[in-house]
Amino acid sequence: MSDHPETGLPPWTYTDPEFLALERDAVFSPSWQIVCHESDVATRGQYATLDFLGTLIFVVRGDDSVLRAFRNVCRHRAARLLDEPFGACSSRIVCPYHAWSYDLAGRLIGVAQRERYAAFENDDYGLVSVELREAGGFLFVNAGDEEASFGDFIRPMADEFARYKTKEMRAFGRITLRERDVNWKIAVENFVDYLHLPVAHNGLDGLVGASYALSVEDGACVISANINSAPDQSLSARAYRKYLPEAAHLPPDRRRQWRYVKLWPNLAFDTYPDQIDFMQFIPLSAERTLLREISYGLPDASRELAAARYLNWRVNRVVNEEDKDIIERTQAGMKSGVSPGPIADDEIGLRYFAERMREVLPVCRNANRPKTLREA
Repeated sequence: MSDHPETGLPPWTYTDPEFLALERDAVFSPSWQIVCHESDVATRGQYATLDFLGTLIFVVRGDDSVLRAFRNVCRHRAARLLDEPFGACSSRIVCPYHAWSYDLAGRLIGVAQRERYAAFENDDYGLVSVELREAGGFLFVNAGDEEASFGDFIRPMADEFARYKTKEMRAFGRITLRERDVNWKIAVENFVDYLHLPVAHNGLDGLVGASYALSVEDGACVISANINSAPDQSLSARAYRKYLPEAAHLPPDRRRQWRYVKLWPNLAFDTYPDQIDFMQFIPLSAERTLLREISYGLPDASRELAAARYLNWRVNRVVNEEDKDIIERTQAGMKSGVSPGPIADDEIGLRYFAERMREVLPVCRNANRPKTLREA
């Protein structure tokens, strides 16, 4: 066994389907996954769905206004019940396959052609419930057999949610789903990569410059950057600085700060003076990842804030395209089998992520893939 904590993870862990299966059990099964904001499911019958590594989940607002989470699977022949990322149903959820129906509390209330079945109790075939938690208005689910502590998971963001008044926020865009030809870990590592900013993101670097700082706090990687007046800013960056209004509800040091918080294992919150968004890195296969994100902001009708939010989107749209090229280049290199080199001393985000992966799955300490992963 070869352990190299000064380097990244070995290339085989970014391409191996069997290793992804290990990650599903050890990394993702106990994890908390974000679904949406409670304002997205504000009225009776509104729902939001999540497909995470084949686990189908939905959150729905009941007749009693209570939010509940269920497996998005009919108890008859296991057909998926709800298709859209967000939607609304009436007083019942009807399976499109054989028309079994459920109320908004998950109880089986209707069986088409009931006389064709042997006697059974409806109570035995209600929808399978899923653990649901709320923080700052955001809704999180855990469908695993074992749960990570929700308090530990959300602690790095708890004060941030209160500071930014996220419970009062509303979505002002649609959820964005972008597929990338990379392993999920490469997308996550790029998010906390400290040294690539001035090389790969000229526009963003012109906005935040030398203020870009990285730390690890309460098990989360935190990046903070202050908007400066560097002369080489893009037109969008200069206009953003000009139109961004004072966010009086924020402390003075946050009114011109962009802040990124990466939670274990695959969720990040981007907090800006004008908005907040989440980015969820969802594995689709060993070499393909879905980036799921949406933005929220406090209700405000001012033209200045609307302009700032649009310009924020323009700056980050360019960053996303630049990152796509970077991470897909890295995936191609990992697939070639060339081992990565040393991690710089101040690349604490990359170090922390690699150490956490080695702790959860010691097999990835091996420079070469063992013949049998589950026994290594």
